[in-house]
Amino acid sequence: MSLNRRSFIRRSGTAAAALAFPSIIPSYVLGANSPSKRITLGFIGMGGQGTQNNLTGFLGLPDTQVLSVCDAFLSRAHRAKAMVDERYKNNDCRAYQDFRQIINDPAIDAVVISTPDHWHVPMSLMALEAGKDVFCEKPTQSINEGRVLTDAFAKSDRVFQAGIEDRSTIHFHKMVEWVKNGAIGELERVEVIMPKGRDYALEEPSQIPEDLDWNLWQGPAPFTEYSQTRAGAGQWRQISMYSKGTILDIGTHLADTAQIGVNDPDVCPIEVSGTGYIPQNRMTNVPTEYDLTYKYGNGVEMNIRNGEGLIWDPDSCFLEFQGSKGWVRRRTWTAGLEASDKQILRTKYAKGESKHWPLPKNEWRNFIDNLKVRSSKTSYPAVDLHHMSTTLHMGVMSIQLGRKLKWNPKKEAFVNDKEANQMRFLPTARDWEKES
Repeated sequence: MSLNRRSFIRRSGTAAAALAFPSIIPSYVLGANSPSKRITLGFIGMGGQGTQNNLTGFLGLPDTQVLSVCDAFLSRAHRAKAMVDERYKNNDCRAYQDFRQIINDPAIDAVVISTPDHWHVPMSLMALEAGKDVFCEKPTQSINEGRVLTDAFAKSDRVFQAGIEDRSTIHFHKMVEWVKNGAIGELERVEVIMPKGRDYALEEPSQIPEDLDWNLWQGPAPFTEYSQTRAGAGQWRQISMYSKGTILDIGTHLADTAQIGVNDPDVCPIEVSGTGYIPQNRMTNVPTEYDLTYKYGNGVEMNIRNGEGLIWDPDSCFLEFQGSKGWVRRRTWTAGLEASDKQILRTKYAKGESKHWPLPKNEWRNFIDNLKVRSSKTSYPAVDLHHMSTTLHMGVMSIQLGRKLKWNPKKEAFVNDKEANQMRFLPTARDWEKES
């Protein structure tokens, strides 16, 4: 009879008493990182983010064990399997095309979701229902989705973490720490510049690749005939049924740091207005250009606008906090920090003095550490993902509707705007499982 991992752990104590162990036992057999004590992981979505970031990150941790990988493009799953097998020097990793095989596997403790945006919350909820902890990429696909996700994990004993690295990046952490501790005086305004979105033309349907399960890729989104750009690497971000574009993609990085620095008690802003451009009669149907001004209840303003660079251009990422006594900024995603007074950059806080939380470990280490002690206080819990996504969805909706929107953060509803409130919800999901 074969035993799964949990059965092995339950029975190991009894088995040990009946066996005569050798006098010297290798540490890898009984140590803290022995196979029976590692956190077992299953990966869903093996594109660039899934493999080069998340899979590589978790494979670098000695106390995790990757059991399975999955992608609707089966060839991607096989490439990821090869990475895992090379790391462990065996051929044990399983490659799947249907993510349900990972979610329903009792040997897996946690799932890592790196899919297009429209799958983030549905897969997270399915994993939660199966008793899994969840590490999931950002953002949500609608405001209501984020609330459902937040409530579901709050009522459970499972751990959720969004896969966003900025909170464990020293540059962004120091900016927020100086702002929260008054190094630039009272915060008045935050300037955020991000890249433009890409504009893709409509395409004729084309042959579905042999290794792609197109039904699974689309999942809850409305059914559409396959074309290469539609499912291309990151190109789906410019199509509303799968993502809401650059504002949500890059905003969940730079605007997240900005919103932490704003430090409003209600977190989300109370108003958004601005302008933007949404291509017409194109495959791209999300804002590619934008200039949005948010107002928070504590009086701080945040402006988010596009620069000249296109999506993924690190030089088109700018963040500046402006206060009553000075400013601090980062000119590009990879630049050093600047301030109105160099003394700000030398300011340090002793343990217990800072009004900002300590710098977290990277998102993969943070997730595993919290999972081990069953703590929901990850560096990026579901409620934070919901709040950040809500702020950015507000901006997209303001451009779509062409008007200023007022938001009640406590009720999580727009003020006197029936049309906007309806847009908090996604259309009824397609019953993709019937077509599996």
